[in-house]
Amino acid sequence: MDSHCHLDRLKLDQFDGDLDAALDFARGRGVSKFLCVGISLDNVDSVVSIAARHSDVVCSVGVHPLDVDSGLADVEKLLTLADMPGVVALGETGLDYYYSTDSREVQQRSFIAHLQAAATAGLPVIVHTRDARADTIDLIRAHGSREHAGVLHCFTESWEMAKAALDLNYYISLSGIVTFKNAQELRDVASKLPLDRLLVETDSPYLAPVPYRGKPNIPAYVREVAEFIAELRGIPYGQLAEITTENFYRLFPRAK
Repeated sequence: MDSHCHLDRLKLDQFDGDLDAALDFARGRGVSKFLCVGISLDNVDSVVSIAARHSDVVCSVGVHPLDVDSGLADVEKLLTLADMPGVVALGETGLDYYYSTDSREVQQRSFIAHLQAAATAGLPVIVHTRDARADTIDLIRAHGSREHAGVLHCFTESWEMAKAALDLNYYISLSGIVTFKNAQELRDVASKLPLDRLLVETDSPYLAPVPYRGKPNIPAYVREVAEFIAELRGIPYGQLAEITTENFYRLFPRAK
């Protein structure tokens, strides 16, 4: 399954603009579930609508750290959004100091609100983190829920950060980046992760895995991610698919 994709942003030229065709192609390659991730208050209706139209699509709602300028959601607003049909998580939220340092304080306020709302709602949090290792872990530790926890998605950070997140009951999700030739450090992390805390994703339409790198990403390519990690871990693809599916439903029980 694709634990993190942006179905409202897919490049659908190869499918004549038809999202249903893109999903059918993914289903034909064994993808059984899609988590369509929200990034701002502006696309809440889009992700909820997509989830409503497809029985195998669920969604999340939240404000990405690089979208905080477009509008923030306080705890009360997030709790209202959490009750919308098809919503199984809050996020994508988090911290990104790589692309934006001027908005650090605003990002932190937004992240804290998501963590607090998720703890109240009993939902996991989908976390984006880049160049903000210490602050991300510190805020999760101070404001997050160990019981419902969340996932560090599209993980590209160090083993030390992964271990700190695991200690807080978080999951780690790997994208097509793990297949890139220059991603040896990430492959080292992938080889150490407990299998019961591992998720796979595309983050489509971004970061297509090898051999599609540089092309628009689609949910069907999550198979390449899973096959690569299975080979890296020395286990059959089917076993990895089964494990990550179980992990997905354990983290996102509303998706069942």
